[in-house]
Amino acid sequence: MKQLPIIALDFDTEDAVNNFLDNFDEPLFVKVGMELFYQTGPQLIKSIKERGHDIFLDLKLHDIPNTVGKAMEGLSKLDVDLVNVHAAGGTTMMERAVAGIRKHNSDIKIIAVTQLTSTSQEMLNEQQNIKTSMDEAVLNYATLAQKAGLDGVVCSPLETTMLKDHLGASFLKVTPGIRPADSETNDQKRVTTPEDAKKLGSTHIVVGRPITQSDDPVASYHKIKESWLG
Repeated sequence: MKQLPIIALDFDTEDAVNNFLDNFDEPLFVKVGMELFYQTGPQLIKSIKERGHDIFLDLKLHDIPNTVGKAMEGLSKLDVDLVNVHAAGGTTMMERAVAGIRKHNSDIKIIAVTQLTSTSQEMLNEQQNIKTSMDEAVLNYATLAQKAGLDGVVCSPLETTMLKDHLGASFLKVTPGIRPADSETNDQKRVTTPEDAKKLGSTHIVVGRPITQSDDPVASYHKIKESWLG
């Protein structure tokens, strides 16, 4: 997979996506999430791939093992580079997800969401009733994901150093919650700048609104790209 910043395509129509991508004359790594995929479907994946871009299909599957395994088997027919599940679904579900996504394409990477970057320590303890620190909760899920055969996890940059120490540098650490120093955090709670994410150990960063809602998306992207790649 490309080491480029992953641009979250926070749009709801194919036209909006194409208008955004028309600004760029270079290969990108983009994220297609639930908002977009559920309204456009697999055809959009094909058209983005025809432009030469890598795709993170961010659907965060979380269901019984058989359902997730069959869903991943279907997604493995799409020409995407990265998919994900929720680690909270458990080891068996994650194992079935791996088997499903490898059915038709052994090159697709699969990662597990540990804790969303919108989750605070208070939410973890009071709403999820997980009575540990955020680091302990994330490490537990990430360890289960690695044992289940996944390629990595989604986490905040704040947990990446810990995960690198426990699970190795090659285990993917895909980190949303990336904001340039002068950007709004919006609904994200655990955030860093691109530079700090790299220092802490992120292998990939995901950036949405600071690029997609910028007055000059190309300039904003290149600024973040330069910060990330150093």
